Parts: sequence; structure tokens; C-alpha cells
Amino acid sequence: MSVWPQIACTGRRIGYARVSTRDQKLRMQREGLKAVSCDQIFEDHGVSGAKGSRPGLDAMLEVLEPGDSVVVFKLDRLGRSVLHLADLLVRFEAMGVHFVSLSEGINTTTPGGRMVFHIFSAVAEFSREVIVENTCAGLDAARAKGKRLGRPRKLSIEDVMAAHEAIARGRLTTNDIAERHDVHPRTVSRAVEQVSTEIKTRCSA
Repeated sequence: MSVWPQIACTGRRIGYARVSTRDQKLRMQREGLKAVSCDQIFEDHGVSGAKGSRPGLDAMLEVLEPGDSVVVFKLDRLGRSVLHLADLLVRFEAMGVHFVSLSEGINTTTPGGRMVFHIFSAVAEFSREVIVENTCAGLDAARAKGKRLGRPRKLSIEDVMAAHEAIARGRLTTNDIAERHDVHPRTVSRAVEQVSTEIKTRCSA
């Protein structure tokens, strides 16, 4: 009897594997994904989970179809953070795509496993609310101290917050947002990076 979960999906089994450095090996992850008969395996070798954009992950997201199952060997191979992971799982649910993590025994092709989607959806919503609250509080505090935030004049703080969320959720790219607001992509990148820094500062305070 297999130690891995039975994946009862109507579509394909799409595997994803990642290691952070070139010195690490993908062998164990590959073997686990092959053991559950993945139809296709996407990989990121030597790519940190801290990177929002990864060639293997981006390519996988492009080919997913309703009924497919995304399979990973371990939960942290997919998401760079709890929020990023939650956003991806919410995205999978909206696409009609299942999710399976072999090591943790998460399997949304089962009735019990589908509860995972609801849990992560709640986590994502809560995290977003905290981020917005912390960011706005931090910006207000900076303004009160007379600090110049360096926010590009062509983008309002509401534009920057919306851009930050859209990029984090994978809905839009930096280029998409730059074209929409008629600014250079670097302008968007700097603004979003500044918001991210403000969030980290506030959350670690």
C-alpha cells in the first residue's frame, strides 16, 4: 500500500519542486512526485522562496486547468510565506484546481481536505486586512513626523496599495500596472517595494 495519498482528480497531476540553492538536490521531491504519477513536473532549482516570481512556478500557473491537482512534496516548497501560500491556494480554488502536499497529508480532492481551502482563504483575508491597517498606520505616523515618504507623485497611496495587493495575488504584473497608470515600471516597483518595507517595519516593531 502506498504511503502517499490517493489523488482522485478528474484532470492532470501537476507537480512542483523547488530548492533554494544550487547545492541542494531535487531528487527526493522528484521521487515523491513521480510516486503519485504526476503527469508533469515543474521545477525551480536554486531559486529562493522569497522571490515572488519564479520561472518554474510561473510556467506551472500558466498551464493549470480546472480539475487539475497541484502536487508538492512539502508545503514550504510552494509558498515563500504564509500569506503567499494562502494567496496561491485561494487562487487554485478560484480556478477549480486541487492542491496536494505529500508530507503534510493535505489533499483537497477529499471532502475533509477541501476545508484547507477555507482555512487559507480566511488566513489570506485576515492577513490582507492587517497589512492594510499596519501600512496606513505607518504612513500616517511618518507623515505626522514630517517625513517625506518618497512616494511617486503620479501614484496615490491608494494606487500603490492596490498595486501591492494585485502583484502579491498574482492578478497583475508590474508592467500591467505601469501601463495602466502611464508610468515607468521602475516607478511601480519602487513604490511597491517601499510599501513592503513599511509593512515589514511595522510588523516587526
